[in-house]
Amino acid sequence: MVINMNKIERSDLFRTRLAAAIALAGSNQSALARATGADRSTISQALSDTGARLPNAHLVGACAAHLGVSTDWLLGLSDRPESAAFLASSAMTFTKAPRALIDEQIFAWHQEAVGYKIRHVPAALPDMLKTHAMLEWEYSPHLGRTTTQAINASQDRLDWMRGSLSDYEITLPMFELQSFAAGTGYYRGLPAAVRIEQMDHLLTLTEQLYPRLRLYLFDARKPYSAPITVFGPLLAVVYAGGHYMAFRDRERIETLTTHFDDLVREASFTARDIPEHLHMLRTQIR
Repeated sequence: MVINMNKIERSDLFRTRLAAAIALAGSNQSALARATGADRSTISQALSDTGARLPNAHLVGACAAHLGVSTDWLLGLSDRPESAAFLASSAMTFTKAPRALIDEQIFAWHQEAVGYKIRHVPAALPDMLKTHAMLEWEYSPHLGRTTTQAINASQDRLDWMRGSLSDYEITLPMFELQSFAAGTGYYRGLPAAVRIEQMDHLLTLTEQLYPRLRLYLFDARKPYSAPITVFGPLLAVVYAGGHYMAFRDRERIETLTTHFDDLVREASFTARDIPEHLHMLRTQIR
């Protein structure tokens, strides 16, 4: 426990930890000001003031609540950033993952993390970025009559993403889009017309929604990733096929956040490169 500090040292530590919590949450000063009801200048001063003065207790508590850390940690009274409530719910949990688009649990996690950066490594192409024809080809064999309902749910998710305050970063292995364009592997039998429509749809979304939506491609022969989603500082989820493994403890969230950020740094195609790369892949569809 960090307690033997003078006022200047504690103020310095507060500023360092507040900046770190903002960065981990994928937030910024403006978003924190809105969430806490403070002026942006007040947040800026809290991060840059070199004196011994600390913000008032209300602002410290509001910042801690929004960023998912404890006030004791921000103030240097603890080395554990989690709040007591957070620690109580930090055990790993297993949640059933249905092979369907109507997944209320994953949507609830997205809603819980609104305003935070959401980092996602999907198992294949992200469902909410797929066309209706693509979804019908993929899900009709096992959803049957509920396929239309599932497609509508996917559209609802995309509409929600467009209007949410969250930024989305998605990383995929390069071979996923290469296999899709060629109609090989998982995508064998997918008609060329559906693949062309889907590629055009991806192009439109990555251009229209940038920078709120950023797509990266990595070479899976170098870094590897299982399907994961990191919901800001709140939750990290690993997809294990029939179940989600969900973590709420800070250490595992930070570990998976770092893993995701490493994928972005190692990306062979960055978000700015994606439109040109998608155009190139489209020309290869036969």
